[in-house]
Amino acid sequence: MSFSYVSHLECPKCGNIYAHHEPNQLCQCGSPLLVNYDLEELKNENEIINKERNDLWRYHKLLPVIDPDHVVSLGEGMTPLLSMPALGEKLGIANLLMKDEGMVPTGSFKARGAAVGVSKARELGITRLAMPTNGNAGAAWSLYCARAGIKPYIVMPVDAPVITRKEVAISGAELFLVNGLISDAGKIVASLVKEEGFYDASTLKEPYRIEGKKTMGYEILEQCGSEPPDVILYPTGGGVGLIGIYKALKEFRELGLFKGSRLPRLVAVQAEGCAPIVKAWEEHKSESKFWENSETAAFGINVPKAIGDFLVLEALYETDGCAVAVSEDEISFTQRQTAELEGSFICPEGAAVFAASKRLRENGWIKADEKVICLNTGQGIKYPDSVSVDPPVLEPGEIIRK
Repeated sequence: MSFSYVSHLECPKCGNIYAHHEPNQLCQCGSPLLVNYDLEELKNENEIINKERNDLWRYHKLLPVIDPDHVVSLGEGMTPLLSMPALGEKLGIANLLMKDEGMVPTGSFKARGAAVGVSKARELGITRLAMPTNGNAGAAWSLYCARAGIKPYIVMPVDAPVITRKEVAISGAELFLVNGLISDAGKIVASLVKEEGFYDASTLKEPYRIEGKKTMGYEILEQCGSEPPDVILYPTGGGVGLIGIYKALKEFRELGLFKGSRLPRLVAVQAEGCAPIVKAWEEHKSESKFWENSETAAFGINVPKAIGDFLVLEALYETDGCAVAVSEDEISFTQRQTAELEGSFICPEGAAVFAASKRLRENGWIKADEKVICLNTGQGIKYPDSVSVDPPVLEPGEIIRK
């Protein structure tokens, strides 16, 4: 019995094969690499899922870490799938649910990718790495690297949420700010990788972050049991989570663990101020173009050009999904509405997803009786500037009058 059934890395564009026990970044053709598993051999196992564990490592046979001693964990995964009845009634979606990723360590879904990515880096003998980030990924990777004994160099835009800057700093990582976007941070990291030989932990430039993110898909299918969702909406910047969920759906289907007759329709949600995937989907393209002058309060999805855009678009086309862009006003309104109706202070990216579900219900793309899952990717308290308050100040002994 193996801890992992990982077999190799494969390029989805040219088909080149790479070894998983050696450090690898992009394929020589420039494409991200995907992790493959010996699913036929795994089918012979009596138990594919380790149900004694209550974290994402319950899926360790479908994760790339070979030696359990290399696992770096803070208890991430197995986040709740919550019914949202009051909001669902407002939106006209009777069976509306939220997969709440704000409940993981570091307060965002980025902990999943960090857990698996850092664990595999540790197994590969990596001692230092570099990455650009819009905030939450850098925070998660920094804290997991601290636990693993790996030194990270993090570059983030100066406008990234301040709390994520503090998380990086307190972990002992080397933090640098750039007066620009994540694409500018990426260029600085690329130079560091080239000149100093750092391991590049940029989105999809290492193959293992996606393996952590895909466990959201496994959990959704486990939590839904015999009634899988009809639609899954996901806030899309780099798109790793959506790519991962699609990968998870396919792997469970091949293993006979998927109970539905067809895969859930996947929806990529972006902000109107940065919507390269939406534009490409509307034009039926296989890749997106760089989005000039991108801007949105949903900072995690402010990615002008994703290296894995072709994989995101493939997931949309293959599941009969779609891509939707929402306005800043819709994001702000829905963030407050979700808190008032459901008691959930979600992040702006999560609010964008609920706003998109409203749009898709209104135009009939989502039917009233369909099971719809929205991914909230982080806690709202990590974005304190997304909410403005101006309460009255009382003097001692003053009486509140209605």
